[in-house]
Amino acid sequence: MSALILQKRAKRFGLESNGILMTPEEFDSADFDEGHVYELINGVLVVSPIPSNEEVDPNEELGRLLRNYKEDHPQGAALDATLPERYVRTNGNRRRADRVLWAGLGRKPRRNEVPTAVAEFVSERKRDRERDYETKRDEYQEAGVQEYWVIDRFMRTMTVFIFRGGRMRTKLVKENQVYRTDMLPGFELRPAQLFSRSDYWQEDE
Repeated sequence: MSALILQKRAKRFGLESNGILMTPEEFDSADFDEGHVYELINGVLVVSPIPSNEEVDPNEELGRLLRNYKEDHPQGAALDATLPERYVRTNGNRRRADRVLWAGLGRKPRRNEVPTAVAEFVSERKRDRERDYETKRDEYQEAGVQEYWVIDRFMRTMTVFIFRGGRMRTKLVKENQVYRTDMLPGFELRPAQLFSRSDYWQEDE
């Protein structure tokens, strides 16, 4: 019996599992070792390193800003929930999004419910940048996501892809500008607030 079959039977996967074939059902029931990020792309298990401090800290800051809005803003009830590092089901794939949020439901999101918006923090590698700006954009649109935020600390910009009525509109938000969305009335996001958290770790190094 092959090592691959034995590994699948054990339902335990780690770094050495990168590149093996897997179905969505196997992925959903698999037991993964901690310390890595797992995605299912076109039937292949992709294992990546955990995000760097420069990615994680801005994500934490975005979560704080969203929760502050929900708790303190008069219209904060528009935000139902936000969570970091959740899987989004996209046409047979399992994308691990940096942050997801649900808005306008008026209730707790159901299990595996498509997020209203997804935020990704761009990685340094070229292939990851292309994936974040193009491949994930198309998959999230097809899955039913309404807004996709690509936060790029290298370009010091935030690119927002807005999906409405089968069409896509793109908005570029520069570092010192403010992003507002009808999805979250009264919420204001300044990319500079997020980039300051990634800068903190770069300066420390």
